[in-house]
Amino acid sequence: MKFNKGVLYILIGASFFGFTPIFAKIGFSHGYSLGQINIVQMIISFILLWSLTLIKRASFKGLHRKNILQVMVTGCFIGLTSIFYYGSMQYLPASLAIILMFQFVWIGIILEWIFSKIKPSKLTVLSILLILVGVFFASNFVNGDIYGLPLKGFVFGILSAFTYAGFIFCSGKVAVNVDPWTRSSLMVTGSTILVLVVFMGDIPAVLPLEKDLITTAVGVSLFGAVLPPLFFAAGAPLVSGGMANILTSIELPIAILSASLILSEAVSPFQWFGIVIILAAIALNELSPNLFRIKKFF
Repeated sequence: MKFNKGVLYILIGASFFGFTPIFAKIGFSHGYSLGQINIVQMIISFILLWSLTLIKRASFKGLHRKNILQVMVTGCFIGLTSIFYYGSMQYLPASLAIILMFQFVWIGIILEWIFSKIKPSKLTVLSILLILVGVFFASNFVNGDIYGLPLKGFVFGILSAFTYAGFIFCSGKVAVNVDPWTRSSLMVTGSTILVLVVFMGDIPAVLPLEKDLITTAVGVSLFGAVLPPLFFAAGAPLVSGGMANILTSIELPIAILSASLILSEAVSPFQWFGIVIILAAIALNELSPNLFRIKKFF
């Protein structure tokens, strides 16, 4: 059987994204603020993506004033996700912040139902319920370790899930025929402007640039905004959309495993059980319709 390179590309891209919490936590440990990390991250991402877009001579065909604005507004969801996701990590263990952000899966289904009138099937509803059960265990609620953690961290974590789901929903509707490199660069432009406006007061604190701040920002930029899109762009056309969603879910165990090994965060068996349930629910939602069609065929 011929190996599908698209599977490998998507797995690598999702694995890269799973390491972003490490760099964010390291930045906070050095005493840098949420604003400093986000500002430098977005500026580096802006420079890198636009440089690659121009080097590749990406096409600007299909762009006009209206959809340029739409793409940049869509990019603002990336900036908001970065703010809320890293903000959650200021108050919660990285593993818990990751689990909260991963709720974008079922939130995205709800957004499709509300705005696109695509009613979820019974199987999808079952998957959502399983994801919520998985969250119950993965958050370590059973052992009581969730108590005493700041509410602000949970609010930021859930907000990051909503904004990430919003980004995925909008990115699939706006300027879809425009060159992906050009779209990505315009999106990062929107997110950079948003972050600079939100953290305007932190701009003076960024200068002079310190080595540790640059290292942190380069890490979250490369592993969060540059490398994953490169591998996703190469792999997504080679696999089905459902398979791509399943493959990208490897980000969850990679991120939690890296938090455990590198940041020495304790992950209990109950949490791993919850993570397995979440991944199984995603696979059930994506694979079961195809399995049912195969059964009917036979």
